[in-house]
Order: sequence, then structure tokens, then C-alpha cells
Amino acid sequence: MPLLTQLFRQLRDRFQESAPSRADGNRAVRCMVAFMGPMLLAHSGAVPLDPVFACLAAQSVALVDVRGEYSLRLALMLSIAVILTGSTLLGMLGAGSLFLALAGSLVITVAGGVWRHLSSDYGPGLAVSSGLMFFVAAGYHAQPGHHPAISALAGAAFGLILQVSHWPFRPQHPLRLAVAESWCALADLLESLAPETPNRSQAISEKEIALRTALNQTLASLTAAGRHSTKVLPRLEALNLAAARLGMRALVFNTALEPIRRTPGYQRLEPGLVPSLQSLTQTARAMALAVVSRQPEHLTAVEVRTERLRNLISVLESQISAQLEDAAAAQLTEILRGIASLIPGIVETLRAATDRAGERTAFSLELRDVGTLTLKPLTAVLNLQPRLEPALVHHTLRLMALMLPGVAAFKLSGLPHGYWLPFTMVVVLQPDFGATRQKAAERMAGTLIGGALASSLLWIHPPVGVVLLGIALSIALFAFFVKRQYGLAVIFVTFMVALLTESRQQVTVAFTLERLGCTLAGGLLAVGAALIFWPVWERGRFAGIMGQALHANTAYLRKVMSRLASGGLYDDTVIQAKRSAESANVGVFISLRRMAADPANQRTDLESCAALANGNQRITRALSVIALHLNEDPTRYPEVLTEFTQLATQAFHLLAEFQSGGITPHDARMTLTALETFQLPPLDEARRNHARFREPWTFPQLSRIIAELGAMILTSGALLRKSTAPSGDAASASGGKEDIAVASLLPEPGTALPGNRGNN
Repeated sequence: MPLLTQLFRQLRDRFQESAPSRADGNRAVRCMVAFMGPMLLAHSGAVPLDPVFACLAAQSVALVDVRGEYSLRLALMLSIAVILTGSTLLGMLGAGSLFLALAGSLVITVAGGVWRHLSSDYGPGLAVSSGLMFFVAAGYHAQPGHHPAISALAGAAFGLILQVSHWPFRPQHPLRLAVAESWCALADLLESLAPETPNRSQAISEKEIALRTALNQTLASLTAAGRHSTKVLPRLEALNLAAARLGMRALVFNTALEPIRRTPGYQRLEPGLVPSLQSLTQTARAMALAVVSRQPEHLTAVEVRTERLRNLISVLESQISAQLEDAAAAQLTEILRGIASLIPGIVETLRAATDRAGERTAFSLELRDVGTLTLKPLTAVLNLQPRLEPALVHHTLRLMALMLPGVAAFKLSGLPHGYWLPFTMVVVLQPDFGATRQKAAERMAGTLIGGALASSLLWIHPPVGVVLLGIALSIALFAFFVKRQYGLAVIFVTFMVALLTESRQQVTVAFTLERLGCTLAGGLLAVGAALIFWPVWERGRFAGIMGQALHANTAYLRKVMSRLASGGLYDDTVIQAKRSAESANVGVFISLRRMAADPANQRTDLESCAALANGNQRITRALSVIALHLNEDPTRYPEVLTEFTQLATQAFHLLAEFQSGGITPHDARMTLTALETFQLPPLDEARRNHARFREPWTFPQLSRIIAELGAMILTSGALLRKSTAPSGDAASASGGKEDIAVASLLPEPGTALPGNRGNN
């Protein structure tokens, strides 16, 4: 018993320290209460409710994790309640008519496409929930006095009450939440920089993408709120910009540190590096908490953390100077000073954005570890653009083509629970093939395991109290895991469905076989439809996405080189160019992930495409290193920078033309030769001082950009040869690699390419 008690306490402590776990736990409790409340009322006979529709509607509303302004949250959940009720009414019309059932299924399918278009966050869940209500109603025979639509509306209202009930106790400011999301993403990135991080290279790249996405979403929210400007808005904008600058400097520090990791001095330096990274990570998390809460104790905690952080950075600077060579030490210490210089301004801005900053109460100054925060603003997630994504249109048409035979089979088969067939199609079929295949595998495996577990339990026909307890636990576990591990969540929801049926009638083996058969058929049909009906392969879309990233990087390079040549600061114009380049890179890597999930014959060039994407991203990072050292002094090497800019622009143009199929091997060889013969002039002894001149910082990055462009052109040439070679040659060129892990797409940032060693 003491061992079990200790284990329980450890699990409880880990759960309490993790904000995502708390969010999942809150959702689990909320859904359990929402589902069991109407069920117990209906079971007692106190209220004339149809428990099926009341429970499903209440659970669907309670399952939504929504953030944002209270008016928007309330409007969203009221809309969900109305849509669920309307779907139930539409299903009732089709209960006695095959024609109306088919027409209603088309309406539900088109509406699901509209929900997905309006919101990628909330639309897919609403499409599934409304489809479930429709299919259950279309095959349901209501009991006298229990109107399904009224029961659905009552259940949705109960779920809405549960959602609203905790708002007074957890007040949230939507713009503060948006800024806090940026700081949470920054903390995740800083955490991934730790030397002991598993799969460090993949983690850094993923967190960098997440940070840029969060910064863009926050910027959109703050910009949209400009028309209702308040005095706090400029401070929140400054805090969001500070997160971006701190993240950029942290990545620059990591890039400069990469070549040093292979030197003997790094082993002596690492013990002093880890505390500074941990302190910086915890400070970022504390910033996120202080921005949201506006509590004076959280502001004070940030002040204490930043004071400790400054001291750790000072110690680390001394260790770097003692352990490393002068050139490497000067570069790293200069970057650390840049990080330290941001801290006072960040604290002052946070103080100005805290309502009761002057209050001082008796609270602990112990610096506890701050768990990660999961904050998702509702603002800026509704897509009101009239233009529809072609992939979403194809998905809707594909689903419509499945619905007609699926609903017809459901209505004509006479199976008591035949609605599982079309409903499985709705759940499994996704806009891209990779997600469809994964969803089908998870749902079929979860249904098989959950059905087997439920059948083995129900074989002994437990009492009603045990069945109700099992339903409550199953729905809670489903809600907890649905956003963590969908396959595991399906096990619990299948178990719950079997118990729910047992509470009303005896469950037989036929019930399990019926659900398993419908799920298997629906999943296989969905996968087949994704392959046959208007398949959209990411390889065909990648060229356009990569071309946009190349053009964005070209603009960023020309802007930075212009400032470097004639003198100019790291101003808003350069920041905008940097943001555009980073956002375009995010889109490229998202495209690569989708491509990795496509069939093998649609991703034969995945490695080469990934090499292009990583080269482009490294150039963006090298330009960011140069941008940090911009000042008003013009360069002493204008001819060199002019030649470099022209050559790099030519190379980028060549790569962009390749994406549209407009280059030849001769063009590639000519540009590659020009890159190989380009040389930077040697620096005079007097200008090698990192503390006084920019060239010791910028010239290595220029060399790196030249090397990256050369490698990208070589990759493009290989792709061109594959595309023009006979099918047998192309097959041999691909090397026969059919399964590419996503981790291979994201090599470690700052890794030197052949011919560019040491220029980091």
C-alpha cells in the first residue's frame, strides 16, 4: 500500500504541474457531468427526456475547448447548440423516408464543409457531432412523449451551462491570452535547445515553426483589435515583439554554438550553459502566466527570475571567455549581451501592462517550475474569406459521393445500428490521404479492442449501478484522450457505447459484430474514396509553396543586404520581410509533413524536397544573424555586397524557376560555377575585432548562404534529372526508399553542409 500511495502522489503531482493535463482533466470532468446528468435524470423518470439525444448534445457542447472574448465564446456555443438541434430535426424527417434521408445527408455533408471552412479549429468537430446527431435520428424510433429535437436542445443547453459556469472563476482576456500563447511557444522553443533534449534537431525545428505560427496568430489578433484600441494594446504588441526578438536571439546563439559543440572546450562549458537555458525557459513561462493573470505576485516572480537570469548570463559569459578561443568567445558573449539587454525593457513593459503592479502582499518568492500553458484565442480563427480551398471542396464532394450509397445501405439494410456505417465515413475521411489512412487505422483498431473488452465484461451482465459507473468513467477517459491519442479514445467510446446499450437492453455478440462490421466497411470505403475520388497529392502542390518561400527569402536577403551596404537599422521593414520569410518556411514544412503521409508513389522525391526546404530555412537563419548586426554605418566592401546580392538573387531566381519547370541543367551548371568561384576578401588584421566591426560576424554568414544556395541548386539538378529520366532510371535514382520519417525532414539547425564547415 505505501508503494501504491507513493505512485499515486507522483502521478497526481505530475498532473498538477502540467497545464495541458489540467486542461484535458477539466474537459474530462466537464464531459462526464454533461453526459451523465441527462442520463440520470432520464433514468429516474423525473424529466421526460430522450437520453440518447440529450446526452450526445450535452457532451458535444461540453467537449469544446474554446478561448477568446466571452461574447464570441457564447455565440460559438449557441451556434453549436442550434446546429445540433437542427441536425436532429433533419434526421427525424429522414427516419421514415429514404429520399429525405439521402437529401438530408447531402445537406449535412455540405454544411460540414462550411464549418471546416469557417474554422479549422472548431469546424471538424462540429461536422462530426452534427453528423452523429443526424444519423442517429434518421435511424431512431422515438419513445412516446420524448421528442428527440427537444431533448437535444435541452442537452445542449445543459452543456452550455457547464461551460459558462466556470467563467467567473477563470476570467480570461482574449488579447492577453494571445500574447501569452506567443510566450508559451517561446518557452517550448527554449526548452528544446537544452543539450539533453530527445531528438533535439527535430524538436528545435518543430518548436521554431510553432513559435512563428503563434507570433503570426497573435499579431493578427492584435491588429484586428486596433479599431478598439486601448492603452494596454501597444504594451501587448511590445510584449509580443519582445518574444519574437528573444526567440531570434536564442536561435542565433544556438547556431553560433553548433560548431563549438565539437570542440573540447564545450564539455567544460556545458554545465554552465544548462542553468542559463533552464532559467530563460522558466522566465518565458512566468511571463506568459503574468501576462494573463495580471496579478502582482506573478509580476514579482518575473522580476526575481529575470534578476537571477541576468546573473546566470553574466557567469556564462565569464565561462565562455575562459573556456573558448577569442573569436568564438567574442561571438557568443556578444549574443548573450544582446539577450540580456532585452530583459529590462521586457520587465518594464510587463509592469506597465499589469493593472496592480504597485501592490505588494505576503506571497512566496520561491521560484517553482512553471508548467506549460495551452492557450488558444478564438479571435482570428474564423475564416470569413469567400474563397474556398480546393482541397476542402474536393473533400466535401468526395464525402457526398460516399454518403449516398452509405445512407442507402444504412436505411435498406434494416440493421438496428446501421448508422455507424455512414458516421464512420464522416469521421475517417479527411481532406488529405495521410490523415484519412491514420484515422481509419485508429478507429478500426480502437473499435475492435473496445468491443472485445465490452463484450467480455457484459458477458456476466453486471448490475445497473456498475454499468452507469462504467459509462461515466468511459466518457471521461474518452474526453481526456480525444486530443492526445485518438486511437485510445476510440477504445473508451466503443466501450461506453456498449455499456450505454446494455443499460437499455441486453447486449449480444451480434451488437459487437454489427459495430465492428460497420466501422470496418466505413473505414475501408473512406480510404478507397480518398484514393479514387479527386485525390490531392501534396507533391503537386509543393512546387508552388516552395516557390513562395524562395521569393520571400529573396526579398528578405535584398532588404538585409541593402541595409548592410548603405547603412540602416533593424527596423519594421526588415522585420516584416523576416516574418514573411519565416511564415513561408512554416508553410513549406507543413507541406512536407503532408507529403510524408501520402502513398509511396506520390513521395518519391521527398528527400530532395526536404533538402530544398532545409537549405532555404538555413539561409533565413543566416540572414537573421546578419540582421542583428545592422547599424547606420555603411559597409567598406560595397562592391563585394553588390556582387553577392546579384549572385544570390540569380540563384534564388533559378531555384524558383525550377519549381515551375523553367530551367535546364546548363542553367544550373552556370549558376553553380558562379557560386563556387565567388570569394569574400580576406579581412585586415585591424578589422577582425568582433567588438568593433561587423565583418567578423557577417562574412561567415555570407559564406554559409553561398554554400547553401549551391547545395540547393545541386538538389534541384538531381530533381530535374529524375523528372526527365525514363521511369526505370527515376526509380533507381529514388533509391527505393518508401518510408521516410518526419524526423528526417528536419535536420539540426546550424548543421554545416559539405563545403561549408566552420562557417556558422
